[in-house]
Amino acid sequence: MYEIAKELCFSYGHRLLNHGGKCKLLHGHNGRVTIKLAAETLDSQGMVIDFSVIKTAAKQWIDEQFDHQMLLHEDDPLVAVLKDCGEHYRVLKVHPTAESLARLIFDHLRGENFPVTEVTLWETESCYATYRA
Repeated sequence: MYEIAKELCFSYGHRLLNHGGKCKLLHGHNGRVTIKLAAETLDSQGMVIDFSVIKTAAKQWIDEQFDHQMLLHEDDPLVAVLKDCGEHYRVLKVHPTAESLARLIFDHLRGENFPVTEVTLWETESCYATYRA
């Protein structure tokens, strides 16, 4: 099995609705995502997939969905406030945790037929969540 990985960075804000700790407050992260892809055989160029192809596809989608967005659960009452203020935000059906964001990235790439096996989202230098097939 051949495996490659591509890392990308993006910034986002969020809060965790009904959380008992500090994460219930609005705050931000400089996230780093590691995307792993694998294949049994290599393509005609001797690659699992060209790094630039995965970078372009993943970075564009991550930038559109998450980068410099305030990520909020659909039940968060701040959605209405941010809408009224004309602020940028993204409403998610899931809680905007590192675990959920890793899964969303994974599902998107799988849906685009990339041979992704694992997505790890580093929320801080010492905290990360991984979703794998």
